[in-house]
Amino acid sequence: MGNLLRVGVGMSALVVVIGGAIYLRRHGSEVPNYHLFHQAVPELRGLRGIAHRVIELQGRAIIQLGLVLLIATPVARVAFSIFGFFEERDMMYVVFTGMVLVILLCSLNGSL
Repeated sequence: MGNLLRVGVGMSALVVVIGGAIYLRRHGSEVPNYHLFHQAVPELRGLRGIAHRVIELQGRAIIQLGLVLLIATPVARVAFSIFGFFEERDMMYVVFTGMVLVILLCSLNGSL
């Protein structure tokens, strides 16, 4: 389980760095206007929009993908631990971990 977390965090960091490099390459010379707050582009608020923009190699979308990977890492750990507990035949922990996974997925449903 520790390796899953390390690999997930490492992959997400690598994806964010790549996206940041692409973004800075294309927009690094722009002067930011700090007097206006610009929200995230609506297309980058969902997985489908992020995927379309990543295919186009847009820096912001690649950064968003890295953040989604970072969020997905502990969720994957919970999902894999269900299989571990099931293999050990510890049904009480399978049920509790399943409940935690359902809560995590329900909370993420509205935000991704």
